[in-house]
Amino acid sequence: MDANEKYLRVPIERYLRYLAVERNFSPYTVKSYSEDLEAWLEYEKACHDGVCPRPDRIGVPELRGYVLAMSEAEYSKATIARRLASLRGFYKFGEREGWAIDNPARVLRNPRARRPLPFVLSTTDVEKLLDCPDVETPLGIRDRAILEILYSGGLRVSECVGLLFSDLLLDEELLKIRGKGKRERYAFIGSYAREALLKYLLESREYLRQASARSQSGRGRNRAVEPSRETQRFIMTYFPNGLPSDAADVYGFRPTSPEELRDAGATKRWEEFLGDRVFLNKNGGPLSTRSVGRKLDDYVREAGLDSRVSPHTLRHCFATHLLDAGADIRSIQELLGHKNIVTTQIYTHVSTATLHAVYEKAHPRAHSAYGGQG
Repeated sequence: MDANEKYLRVPIERYLRYLAVERNFSPYTVKSYSEDLEAWLEYEKACHDGVCPRPDRIGVPELRGYVLAMSEAEYSKATIARRLASLRGFYKFGEREGWAIDNPARVLRNPRARRPLPFVLSTTDVEKLLDCPDVETPLGIRDRAILEILYSGGLRVSECVGLLFSDLLLDEELLKIRGKGKRERYAFIGSYAREALLKYLLESREYLRQASARSQSGRGRNRAVEPSRETQRFIMTYFPNGLPSDAADVYGFRPTSPEELRDAGATKRWEEFLGDRVFLNKNGGPLSTRSVGRKLDDYVREAGLDSRVSPHTLRHCFATHLLDAGADIRSIQELLGHKNIVTTQIYTHVSTATLHAVYEKAHPRAHSAYGGQG
């Protein structure tokens, strides 16, 4: 590290550590702050012939210059606002640490940006998308369960792939969700999603979990794999009425015996199982959000849907379809886990736009006769 660069680099590293350890920010959020502050550091170096100034020597005029430079480089208003938020937080930390007398970023206003309306599919198109995964294959069974849960509960994709078995409160038709800012909430899971999840646990998860062992041995590639004993116990507990009548013969199900409940090894395996990720990748490891996005892109093309569809689109569909069906905005706010209802109100605009389109098409006097219509 250059001797002059440490003036900015060291406080930034300490701030990022503070966000991760004391503020408990997620790795993704810390990474975003890091990228924003790194971009600012490079700007300061460029403005001072490669020499980094001390952060307490940087005032409002210089930060205004940074905002202007971003605007001239045609950065989006959202990006500029996010980078300013990172700077405000950094200098607020500096006031706490004592190396900043004030916060020069506090007086800078965010550029006004009109928030775009979220892209939403019709219920028919959602059904078409959900029907795309091939439920005759382990990966297709998994993907169907993921898509059903995303739409059924309005989950973010990171919340879905992060689900643990201890989060599945399926006897109450609930999922425990750890959302943004470590906030917890409960999401409902409908019957279609529960059935898709049960099929995944019965027919797919154990197959995926043993993928690495299968690839090493080269055997059993196409053989069905019975659910693990812990999976069986979980299903018998949370799907007591969902098991097929031939579960004992087909999947090897057997009741939990008193000896098994008293066995220390079985108890340990059960506790470890409850802390396992529900959804696995093709190699038996934790599934990533990026993998879900790539798979969804394939299904979107297969269904012939708009290329703008992403995993988050299903969350938008969840909220908009509830609102269209008469749900109140406060309830939707709780279900989505939004801290501020202003964030949720974007869906009222989507619903209004949909209603206006229906009105324009259906009402006999929606168009003026003088305009040649209606």
